[in-house]
Amino acid sequence: MRTKMNSILLCLILATFSISAPAKSKGDVRDVTGCLSKGDSAHEFLLSGNDGSTWEVRSSRVALAEHVGHTVTATGVVSNARMHNMKEDAKDAAKDSGMKKSDAEHGHMKITDVKMVSDSCQK
Repeated sequence: MRTKMNSILLCLILATFSISAPAKSKGDVRDVTGCLSKGDSAHEFLLSGNDGSTWEVRSSRVALAEHVGHTVTATGVVSNARMHNMKEDAKDAAKDSGMKKSDAEHGHMKITDVKMVSDSCQK
């Protein structure tokens, strides 16, 4: 219990410093490679990254439906990038302090470009 409280305290401290300090330059635009599947709504898709991350993705530029079931590299703009980056930093800090929870990331992205890697997804 004490370790859990220490981890939570560490995350809060790091979040406080990351708000006042310049954010790491992860950028608003990212490339994610993984499997594209249909999402919950008509124009929403799920990109399951090879790194374990999951992204709810949309696009007004790219016909994502054509790539469902394919492994793709998608380039897109992260929604709420600053908050998303702070959340990733807090997870990294927690992992560095010995927390055992999954560091798989989940976010939202507006896709601007897709390149097909494979016409199927590997399990």
